[in-house]
Amino acid sequence: MELLDIVDEKGNPTGKTVEREIAHRQGILHRTSHVWVMRKIKGKTQVLLQRRSVNKDSFPGCYDISSAGHIPAGDEFLESALRELEEELGIIAKPKELIYCGQRRFEFRQWFHGHEFWDNQVSNIYALRRNIKASALIIQEAEIEAVQWMDLDQCINMVKSGTVPHCIWIEELEMISSIHSK
Repeated sequence: MELLDIVDEKGNPTGKTVEREIAHRQGILHRTSHVWVMRKIKGKTQVLLQRRSVNKDSFPGCYDISSAGHIPAGDEFLESALRELEEELGIIAKPKELIYCGQRRFEFRQWFHGHEFWDNQVSNIYALRRNIKASALIIQEAEIEAVQWMDLDQCINMVKSGTVPHCIWIEELEMISSIHSK
């Protein structure tokens, strides 16, 4: 059983908790951390994408953020982001390496595996500059099918056109794009 903090619109815990499954069944507001791993190759910005496991409860087999995760009750955005990076990709980073890009509040409802999934979350978005070969990553096979680097411009076009299955929000790509260009 995975417990999440119930939070307000800014991501502050209310003092109550909820099981993750119930949060997604009832649309209860909770927190996540998103980390975009980025690099520059020959003057082009690239992002590391993961392809989610077909067994995931939402967006199975879709391209996604480099690393993302729900924040367990009692944890904070940054510590959760660092833990997910290590668990999902084998990347060990220091807190000062993560660049805070902003916070997003969003909600959506969709059906997966015959069940409604109602996600209602506040997410802190981070970027990590790291030039690492995809083949050198230690991926969490229960959650991730594969990883690959993609030019940021190509990723933005993919998201806008919907040419491949993904669960990437254009707003996040715009956030990291503005940060990485600095």
